[in-house]
Amino acid sequence: MQELANKRVLVIGLGLSGRAASDLLRQRGARVLAIDSANTPQLRLEAEALRTSGVDVRLGVKEPPSDAADLAVVSPGVPSRSALVQRLVRRNIPVIGELELGYQQSLCLNISIAGTNGKTTTTELVERILKHAHRKTVAAGNIGLPVCAVAVQTRDLDFLTLEVSSFQLETIQFFRPVVAVLLNITPDHLDRYPSMADYTRTKARLFMNQQAFDWAIVQSEALAQLRSLNLEIPSKVITFSANNHRADIYLDRGLLVSRLADWTGPLLDMDKCKLRGPHNAENLMGALAVGHVLRIPLDEMAEALMTYQPAPHRCEVVAEIGGVQFVNDSKATNVDALQKALLAMPAAKAGEPNVLLIAGGQDKGFEFHDLGPLLSQRVKQAFVLGETREKIRAAWSLFTPCTIVSSLLQAVQQSAANAVSGDVVLLSPACSSFDMFQNYRHRGEVFRQAVEHLKQTARRGAAGANASSGARETKAAEPVRQEI
Repeated sequence: MQELANKRVLVIGLGLSGRAASDLLRQRGARVLAIDSANTPQLRLEAEALRTSGVDVRLGVKEPPSDAADLAVVSPGVPSRSALVQRLVRRNIPVIGELELGYQQSLCLNISIAGTNGKTTTTELVERILKHAHRKTVAAGNIGLPVCAVAVQTRDLDFLTLEVSSFQLETIQFFRPVVAVLLNITPDHLDRYPSMADYTRTKARLFMNQQAFDWAIVQSEALAQLRSLNLEIPSKVITFSANNHRADIYLDRGLLVSRLADWTGPLLDMDKCKLRGPHNAENLMGALAVGHVLRIPLDEMAEALMTYQPAPHRCEVVAEIGGVQFVNDSKATNVDALQKALLAMPAAKAGEPNVLLIAGGQDKGFEFHDLGPLLSQRVKQAFVLGETREKIRAAWSLFTPCTIVSSLLQAVQQSAANAVSGDVVLLSPACSSFDMFQNYRHRGEVFRQAVEHLKQTARRGAAGANASSGARETKAAEPVRQEI
């Protein structure tokens, strides 16, 4: 564990991670200067709370201070290639991320889950398996609880279960998972990485410090991508895939099947789980493989996985109104996630497109054309909004009618007006939310509220129709009573 007492540490970025890092550094006796380029009312409140614990906070700072520093800790939202970070590097100041700091100050082993999509679900599945098997763990990292916030607890844990993003992997130094899971690598964050190769290399850093006796659990397609860039994994490898039957664990007509020498045969029936779709099959495979290498009995794992309730904002059915399903998939912040959502939606009986898709948001550098064939098969109409609306319309209009809308509320209203029984209104944006919302959760809640308003309107309409019908029936019945 790195000694921090009396070290001068610069913390860059005062989001959740930066604040947790500052708190931990102060607990360890460091002299902390925390900076942020923003200067919002909310940040000023956060700054005051940090100052009471002895942190020197400066807001609206866009250049590294001239103050001498022994170490810099960077929040994930600050790119390692940014001018500010590069200036620190040129001054020979060691730069690490909040994940690395939390790791260095932790006292237990960790299981880490990375990948473009499915990280949160798989992290929760692994946490659930471990707790069901009476192993002490906490889910932290990119899932919303910084590692620095739980470092003090790790003395009493068997494992940390960590969701790890590519942003966090940029600034690791010694970070080493004893079990590392890589779910998939598909285009994302191309506004931050110059190419897919750079993005892939960053994901591969997950395995960088592993030893020969550690475990790497890797989707077979992702493993092929790593090997195409000559990126080798130093640990023992287990592969899984929903599409490749040669993987160690694979999907066969709804069954998750293992061909591992010491673990052969069916593992889990997807029909007995609440998770749906091939992408969730891979999330379950990754979690099962973690349990296997930790020697947790299959029946205990299956019991935990079959009762897992999917988290909000992930293909979540919010309501059904007049035979139309409204599905909140706000967590879909890239094109691959949208593709998986479309494949998971119930199809129309006649095989015609039956999805009214709401998409768009902040541009992350994606090209949207590749979705064209799937859109023509599944999407009846698309309603596009946000920063990418024109870009998406230009890419998709050959495959499905596209309507530009000014707000999510308008998108919900117009899609509902165009939907008929058997259709699905799907919010699956394929973009970040930050152009119009605080985050994907905020976007999902706005969608949920808009659907709830529709539901209430439908109820009032039905009640009014019933009242009118009842009144007409009474008037028609009155002469009969008079005749009697």
